[in-house]
Parts: sequence; structure tokens; C-alpha cells
Amino acid sequence: MKIKKVKIGIKSVKEVLDDFVKTGEAIERGKKVKKQTGVYFTSLEAFRKVLTPKRLELLHIIKTQKPESINKLARTAKRDVKNVADDVKYLEQVGLVDKKEGRRESILTVKYDEIELKIAV
Repeated sequence: MKIKKVKIGIKSVKEVLDDFVKTGEAIERGKKVKKQTGVYFTSLEAFRKVLTPKRLELLHIIKTQKPESINKLARTAKRDVKNVADDVKYLEQVGLVDKKEGRRESILTVKYDEIELKIAV
């Protein structure tokens, strides 16, 4: 089985905008552009604020135990439901968790096995 990875990187706003412009120019010239997916932060500090140990634990629980609800996730993590819901919402906003509304509860998924951090020097 192939391991799925999500790439996380550190890029300044200028670097992101430069990449966007280069991609737009390549499309205008009719070149094929390779699709790149990932999550980028403006600094290592921003990354560390998003992927705290508690949020990493939530990602692991969602991936391995597939809890049927945020309530079950909170019980498994032995954390307050409101705090877990806030963390899940934030992880969803940055693209690390997928959330679909079920009939009664939210269905949470993590579609990767590893997080790969790339930092340019």
C-alpha cells in the first residue's frame, strides 16, 4: 500500500504570490502546469501554532480510530468537546481534516498517512 503524504511548507507571502504569477504566466503560454497540493505557512512559528501536540493527537485519532462524532473524538482524546470542536474546525480550515455532515453527526476524515514538512534554506 502506498503511503499518502500531505506536504506542509514554510513560504513567505511574496513567495506564494510569485508562484501564483509564474503559474498564471505558464497557463497563458499554453504550458501544462503540474498540480501541486499542500499547506503552506508564512513562518515556522505559524506552523507550530497550527500543529500543536494536541491537534496532532486529534489527527492521529481521526486517522486510526475513525470516531463517529466530535463528541466521541473528545472522549477518546479525554478533552473538552468545545475545545476539540474548535481544533477540528481550525484543522478543517487549513485543509488537514475533511468534515462531512452526516444525518446526526459530522464525519471526520484524514486522507493522508504522513505529514511531510519542507523548509527552504
